[in-house]
Amino acid sequence: MSSDDAGADARLAAAVTAARGALDASSFPLATDDAADARSTRAELLGQLDDYLLPRLRSRDAPLLAVVGGSTGAGKSTLVNALVGQVVSAPGVLRPTTRAPVLVHHPLDAAWFTSDRVLPGLARVRSDRPGSAATPPSDLGARALRLVASDRVPRGLALVDAPDVDSVATENRELAHQLLAAADLWVFVTTAARYADAVPWDLLAAAGRRRAQVALVLDRVDPGAEAVEADLARLAEAEGLGDARIFLVPETAPGEDGLLPERVVAPLARWLTRLAADEGARRGVVDATCDGVVDDLVRRLRGLARAATGQTAADGELRRAVDDAYEAAAREIVEATADGTLLRGEVLGRWQELVGGNELFAGFQRAVGRARDRVAAFFRGRSEAVPRLERAIGSSLEGLVLDAAETADQRAAAAWRGTSAGRPLVTGPDGTVPPTAHVALRERTAAEVRAWQEDVLALVRDRGAAKRGTARALSLGINGVGVVLMVLVFASTAGLTGAELGIAGGTAAASQAVLSAVFGDEAVRQLTRAARDALEARVRAVLATEADRYLAVLDALGAADDAGPGLLVAADGVERAARDERTAREAEVAPAAERATTGPGPGLRGADLADEGPAGRTAAGDTHETEPERGRGGFWRRVLRGGRT
Repeated sequence: MSSDDAGADARLAAAVTAARGALDASSFPLATDDAADARSTRAELLGQLDDYLLPRLRSRDAPLLAVVGGSTGAGKSTLVNALVGQVVSAPGVLRPTTRAPVLVHHPLDAAWFTSDRVLPGLARVRSDRPGSAATPPSDLGARALRLVASDRVPRGLALVDAPDVDSVATENRELAHQLLAAADLWVFVTTAARYADAVPWDLLAAAGRRRAQVALVLDRVDPGAEAVEADLARLAEAEGLGDARIFLVPETAPGEDGLLPERVVAPLARWLTRLAADEGARRGVVDATCDGVVDDLVRRLRGLARAATGQTAADGELRRAVDDAYEAAAREIVEATADGTLLRGEVLGRWQELVGGNELFAGFQRAVGRARDRVAAFFRGRSEAVPRLERAIGSSLEGLVLDAAETADQRAAAAWRGTSAGRPLVTGPDGTVPPTAHVALRERTAAEVRAWQEDVLALVRDRGAAKRGTARALSLGINGVGVVLMVLVFASTAGLTGAELGIAGGTAAASQAVLSAVFGDEAVRQLTRAARDALEARVRAVLATEADRYLAVLDALGAADDAGPGLLVAADGVERAARDERTAREAEVAPAAERATTGPGPGLRGADLADEGPAGRTAAGDTHETEPERGRGGFWRRVLRGGRT
């Protein structure tokens, strides 16, 4: 490999590493229509990057990893044992479903697999004695890789006996999928009776979409059932696997040693041995698989970018629903505190108790117009009525805020329940979001109302401190004047009818008269405006805390941070780096005669048997070296005869 080629590989590895970072930064927490698929895709990509693509890009010369996978009872372990020539993986009668996968490699290739270079999430357990891997230790879990060193496996090749892709155990199925995603080459085993099963073809279809290099082994073929091969080829073509090699293994009983006869595995053994011996052929398979995985990565990163942007849009929609619900509540409260609505019931009764009937208060208005000091005297005479009116105002205001907050809560929850993204988040016992750790709404509302009443008294006190005469008058009647200012904030005729309308109008006039006598008309307008602003701020503080119960749920999920742009940048970076790497690779392709090989070396069991069948057959014992493909295998013809694709 030239320095240019190595540099291109390094740049591609760096771009893929950046893409992995973008995947790490992405999440799809909201239940949008495409969220489940996006989460699954993200998990698959992260696994394949860690298990296969990044390790392979960093060491293109590592041995070819051929994963033998397939359905339950297809004969995977029996096939691996027959190829190696010793029992390295217990067959089905001893282990109905392969748990810990077995990786068989040449002893001199051990360093490639004892480290975490490939499949870093799997623990390593070594089995160096021949046959010692047949029975798994009782304490060995499924998330381990059993390594078997055998000099019967040619250097440059490793075989993995994977769990069943349709295992009844979920962990086994997931591990089988993980191993196949980490393979340079799939050796997919099926039977003449089950070759069309849906589960394996779902996997094979995915392999076709990312142009994985696949060989299909049709096991247990009865004489006269060769037509099955043609149908298997048709299915493979339909799923984008038209280049897949097909090997037929006839129905054959194992010998006394538990192994299938050499002749039935000879074509597959010979083919795999040729791949191991030819550096160019191995590199051709690796390059083709890497190219397919990289192109699939780019495509799926862009799909995930769209899904991530959709998450952010859904997050924004949910936030707007909450904002709208609580903003509507705030407006309702502001309107109700400005249109006289609060001057009903107990508040009106306590007001009349304080100032007397209309006739009495009319005389009081004339009196306070002549002397401010009479204001203090007036309120001293009604010292019990002032706190009762203040409490009535506070109670009515609390009730108004509580009703509005609860209505907003129900509106926000209903809006969330109306969307696929929000529905799973509304899990509280009352049909809203679960409450966060906070003071009860009623207590918090009461505290804010009391604080607002203190705000009003502070306004009166601050205004009175500016004038000596006013301060003297307020020294005895500050609470009373403050309560009158509270009443004036609410005193308007809108929303009232009949007798209430007359009372409210009189209330506004009376309170205006008292305050004007103390402060003057302009000051009263300023005080009223300031008191209303303070009330709105306190109300919004209560509502904002309630809205935060919903927003905190969204904040914790993090969907507001759009990962879409980062995923798109990563996809573009991988695409550019892959284009440069392929250009550098094409410039490095050597003529077939100049390709390095590992020399004769050992081969898999049966690889040295002479061909027995006519040219053009792929059935076991019937493949001719001069024409190993049946017209469909153009990829393999190029790899084994003329270099890389």
